[in-house]
Amino acid sequence: MEVSQFLEHLNSGAPVEGGSEAHLCMHGVSQEALRLTAEMNSGYHTPEELRALFSRLTGQPVDETFGLFPPFHADCGKNIHVGKHVFINMGCKFQDQGGIFIGDGTLIGHNVVLATLNHAMSPKDRGTMLPSPIHIGTNVWIGSNATVLPGVTIGDGAVVAAGAVVTKDVPENVIVGGVPARVIRPLSKEELQ
Repeated sequence: MEVSQFLEHLNSGAPVEGGSEAHLCMHGVSQEALRLTAEMNSGYHTPEELRALFSRLTGQPVDETFGLFPPFHADCGKNIHVGKHVFINMGCKFQDQGGIFIGDGTLIGHNVVLATLNHAMSPKDRGTMLPSPIHIGTNVWIGSNATVLPGVTIGDGAVVAAGAVVTKDVPENVIVGGVPARVIRPLSKEELQ
């Protein structure tokens, strides 16, 4: 299976059954992601070098305004899509098989986990993985140690508090926090300026 076919399979939302052709392709793609992130995380790299490595990881160019502080971990890489003026801080872990879409101006804090795969609930089918994308709007701020689960959309301008576990969609221009995350309050007019 070619990587493009693999991504098409994942982006269709079809399950990935353990031992299937898609599952075997997933392992191959993961090995490349592990190699590239190990390179990214070893020694010092200039911002330009990090952008080049991240572009190789995702298989598509990133804007010159993109910023990343390693270490960074991804177990696929090929289904990460970032806009302009995106910053990813140290220690983040992206499980992107289901697709991660990050809008312009988004800030992602230390140790954030973005997870796009679930496993089947039935014990006999537990090896089956269920991909579901994460969509992060524009000008979102995700605080340190937050976790965003599969299928979640975070609206433009939203703030995810540090340590939150986001299990459902987040409206635009609100602050969410807690486990599971819930709306704490809307952003004020002053905060939106």
